[in-house]
Amino acid sequence: MMNEAKQDVLPADQIPKVDYAIIGGSSTFSIRFPEDLERDDVKVLRRNLIFATPFGESPAFKLVQAGDKQFLTCKMHGWRPNVVTRGTASQQVFWVFQQAGVKKIFAEGGVGSINHLLELRDLVIPNDYIDNSMRKDVGLGGPYLLTMRESICPQQADALYRAAKERVEPLGRYVFKRGIYVNTDGRHFESPAEVQMFRSWHGDIVGQSICPEVYLAREIGACYAGVYMVVNYAEGIIKDWEHKDLKDIFYGEAHRIGHILLDALAGIDAGQNSCNCLDLRKNTLLKDHEE
Repeated sequence: MMNEAKQDVLPADQIPKVDYAIIGGSSTFSIRFPEDLERDDVKVLRRNLIFATPFGESPAFKLVQAGDKQFLTCKMHGWRPNVVTRGTASQQVFWVFQQAGVKKIFAEGGVGSINHLLELRDLVIPNDYIDNSMRKDVGLGGPYLLTMRESICPQQADALYRAAKERVEPLGRYVFKRGIYVNTDGRHFESPAEVQMFRSWHGDIVGQSICPEVYLAREIGACYAGVYMVVNYAEGIIKDWEHKDLKDIFYGEAHRIGHILLDALAGIDAGQNSCNCLDLRKNTLLKDHEE
């Protein structure tokens, strides 16, 4: 069998300049996003854009036109098993966003429910997080002090909430605009004892992607918010999760999440004057002073 040709790696000066980005996660992994949504207002302009970064070759990006906006998107947070670590993948993705001048980032993913009130297929737009991962030193080397007081952009969260309600409330499902996301390393799920610990911390959902993305978004001066579907009960919560449920959600809900992301994108602009996201990135005080 003939080997496929290696994709050309593009230099940084060929990164498109855009204000927006969408990070694909597990909820849209099973489809070609955004092509499979078959929306008249969306057109893929370029595919398979791989860029040289200081952290290695980036994942493949698409450049997409959605209405009057253009955005960059990649699959599954840029993670590529057996190629790079998840932390390095995040550095590659956000370095590309930094060079592109991205101001607004949406993300999505599947999570486990710690809160007993959450049911399968409920949607949570978290307003805060607890980082229980080991990926805490993942950065781009910027000279900033990052205040994480409002880690999630409230304006983008509102846009996701409105878009999600329109898509899922007619189905009798719930959307929550507040919640604490507990971030773990994965790839495995958590033990029942770990989940009970997270519950004692007042966590609502558990997943593996919001960190370090939320730090990197602040470092590059971008707003960040995500929508997360409950795809399983965390261990020891409600009942033992079943692989069949996970599979049904994985393949059955991808289009809905994709539409929510694009609807939310249509409901915002690139301005950063109505939130505190930029103000919470300060110049570091840990630097040498000239004599």
